[in-house]
Amino acid sequence: MELGIHNWMRSETIETTIKRVAALGYTKLEIAGSPEQYDTKSIRKLMKDHGLSCWGSVTLMLGDRNLLARDEAQRAKSVQYVKDIIKMVKELEGHMVSVVPGTVGKIAPDGRPDEEWQWAVGALKEIYDYSEAAGILIGIEPINRFETYFINRADQALALAEAVGPNCGVCLDTFHMNIEETDMFEAIKKAKGKLRGFHVADNNRMAPGMGNLDWKKIIDTLKEINYNDVLSVEFCAPLDRTPANPYPDAIDANPENLSPEQEKFLVDHGSSSVTEEFYTMLTTKSFNTLSKLI
Repeated sequence: MELGIHNWMRSETIETTIKRVAALGYTKLEIAGSPEQYDTKSIRKLMKDHGLSCWGSVTLMLGDRNLLARDEAQRAKSVQYVKDIIKMVKELEGHMVSVVPGTVGKIAPDGRPDEEWQWAVGALKEIYDYSEAAGILIGIEPINRFETYFINRADQALALAEAVGPNCGVCLDTFHMNIEETDMFEAIKKAKGKLRGFHVADNNRMAPGMGNLDWKKIIDTLKEINYNDVLSVEFCAPLDRTPANPYPDAIDANPENLSPEQEKFLVDHGSSSVTEEFYTMLTTKSFNTLSKLI
């Protein structure tokens, strides 16, 4: 297994992130799904210069992005957005794209369950055909009930993947599994052969090792199902706004390169742009916790 990390957790340039995580020992990068922000040719070269390669990307299903929207034009726009991410990953010589089907933060449905299932399957099949032609794998990612009402558990994601196509898989996330799964280890085992990516954060969404998840058992279970790919670090540090805050200097008051989407996502998740010192601590802790287990 290799260690990768997402680049959306701090508002800094992609160049700064690449230099930081390469110096810490990471070998893979999972690029935030904002294709319009990146010059893929220069980023690909910069990663290679620092011994990194692109693992893939994750969709930012914010605003009106929704693969199961009632409105057909909205669905079509959302499908094109995911296709653009796939194209970006292809240009970066990446491997996979993690897809959250519904809008993050939307917890009220647009239609009946059978209608939404049909809309989601139809949209994902179009995306799947495009991804297959591009040679990029897609994995449907379950997230917790407080962020979506549609796909929360591994078995739901596996059912949707089966309806989409034989190479469609799932991407699991320890933070979400800890909330939604009866047994996260059994959920991992059920995904054998279909696991396209694996996101890691502790139960409190801090860096691995800063909560109470059993990381040795998680890694051992992944080895048991022969998952030998990438662990993508994806913490989203919840910042304490009370006098009990153990990290009083964690908030960056003057963030740079923070897109409106990133800012909304961070604020919606009880976080904010974090300081360089705090972010470096989180990325270092993640690496130190996981590297000795893989």
